[in-house]
Amino acid sequence: MNLKIVEYPDKRLKEKSKKVEKFDENLHQLLDAMNPFMIRTNGIGLAAIQVGVAQEILILNIPDEDGSQPEENLIEMINPVLTNQKGETTYQEGCLSVPHFYEDINRFETISVNYQDRDGNTKKLEADGLLSIAIQHERDHLNGILFIDKLTSSRRRKFEKEYKKFLKERKTSK
Repeated sequence: MNLKIVEYPDKRLKEKSKKVEKFDENLHQLLDAMNPFMIRTNGIGLAAIQVGVAQEILILNIPDEDGSQPEENLIEMINPVLTNQKGETTYQEGCLSVPHFYEDINRFETISVNYQDRDGNTKKLEADGLLSIAIQHERDHLNGILFIDKLTSSRRRKFEKEYKKFLKERKTSK
């Protein structure tokens, strides 16, 4: 499966993903392709919409202390629902769909999430720290929300100006 990152300002990133109904070989093939692709592109989380599939699918692989992302750390979440959020934290986020841009974003400090695994089994996870932040970031993607949508209006205008310049420079360097 040949995956490609959908980048801002592509309108597909604003699309609300649909609930997964079929836990079949097609789903398994997508999941099997997403993890190595995410690691190759230096991500720690990836929502299916970021590779053009508008389904409620996300994966996470938080790096170990040494920076590695072993397959046993992989978390696959299908149809995730946040059930409990507590506290507040700020973290400098980036996104594979918004390359070369990072911004401090406020998130819940701890969360609970109900989801299904690749076989449709119901799971529950309690998360804090970077895992909590990554789940919230990727879950937002499933609702058509990018981390830049959480910026103040003045910071968003500055981002748009910077990003337009980045895209122009990238285009001329090709």
